[in-house]
Amino acid sequence: MFEQADRMKALTSAIFTQIDDMRKAEVAAGKDVITLSIGSPDMAPAPHIIEALKNSIDGHMNYGYTLSRGVPELLTAIANWYQAKFDVELDPATEVHSLIGSQEGLAHIALCLINPGDVVLVPDPGYPIFSAGPLVAGAELHRMPLTPENNYLPDLTAIDETVLKRAKIMILNYPNNPLAATAPRSFLEEVVAFAKRHNILVCYDFAYSDLVFDGYRPDSFLSIPGAKDIAIEFNSLSKTYNMAGCRVGYVVGNAKVISILGRLKSNFDYGIFYPIQQAAIAALTGSQDCVRETAARYQRRRDIIVNGFNELGWQVNRPQASMYVWAPVPTKQSSFDFTVSLLKNTGVAVIPGSAFGAYGEGYVRIALVQPESRLEEAVDRITKWLKP
Repeated sequence: MFEQADRMKALTSAIFTQIDDMRKAEVAAGKDVITLSIGSPDMAPAPHIIEALKNSIDGHMNYGYTLSRGVPELLTAIANWYQAKFDVELDPATEVHSLIGSQEGLAHIALCLINPGDVVLVPDPGYPIFSAGPLVAGAELHRMPLTPENNYLPDLTAIDETVLKRAKIMILNYPNNPLAATAPRSFLEEVVAFAKRHNILVCYDFAYSDLVFDGYRPDSFLSIPGAKDIAIEFNSLSKTYNMAGCRVGYVVGNAKVISILGRLKSNFDYGIFYPIQQAAIAALTGSQDCVRETAARYQRRRDIIVNGFNELGWQVNRPQASMYVWAPVPTKQSSFDFTVSLLKNTGVAVIPGSAFGAYGEGYVRIALVQPESRLEEAVDRITKWLKP
């Protein structure tokens, strides 16, 4: 008797759900499945982060509501982290706001700024929340193709002027999920000039800022001169500090936009559980050796997959960042059909590129979320299947 609202009709998790249901069916049938589909870190936070959480858990007064902006110590820790790491100066009182995971902020920002019929520029392929949030807000999406021919960067000159007149937000994400692509500083400078020219807010997803390899260092979008005039940046402790289940992230940048988002959040929810905020403070202010160790582990995992596939003849790029490998389908199948065949024949679960948009067809995303021995086994299984 109950029908979904019209705004729900554009939302789908069909492919993700289908793949996970098939994975569960294989496991229920007794198959040993190596899950490289969902990008959930398999490592634990560093001991000093867990210790801060434990110490705060015992405080009887730490179980009440917290303000959605975040405790001052957390906001200051975020600002200091940005200053030390990216030479970006932030006012903790006006230019920093905590989030219950960066995805929550990405979901809500369009509700703050978009009226029905406004246009949001989204990457294709792109992480699903980039489209879902604007669609719920009533936006029209203009999909910016990310292709290997253009180094997985959107061609800003290809966006029609009639679209730009109605565009309010552009969403970008580097290091990228699902593509594992990176963006040069020159491109970020181009985006700042473009956004100022067309009065567009840039929402920059920087969640993989620290999962970087081979000496590569990405630029914070806010490190570009003038970026704070037209941009906010989302980041998270989920991947950097292996705190995905804690749901702690933040948004930094343009004070007016952050104030509007804060007003929405103050009506929608409260803040992060106080002990988790204390753990986040410990993560940001404590030793960063754990961050470097996590990145080094992902680099070793990347090399197992890339080297193994390339030896097999399955040519894949060696990404400089993120926790993913974006690989072309090596058979004459759609990305979905290949994913199903791979799961049933080898017990290795990945995500078809079509789950991330039309331009993801022909690829699969492989999440590096298993120990090295399991990745070696995955390569061995796939090698025996594709090259018996």
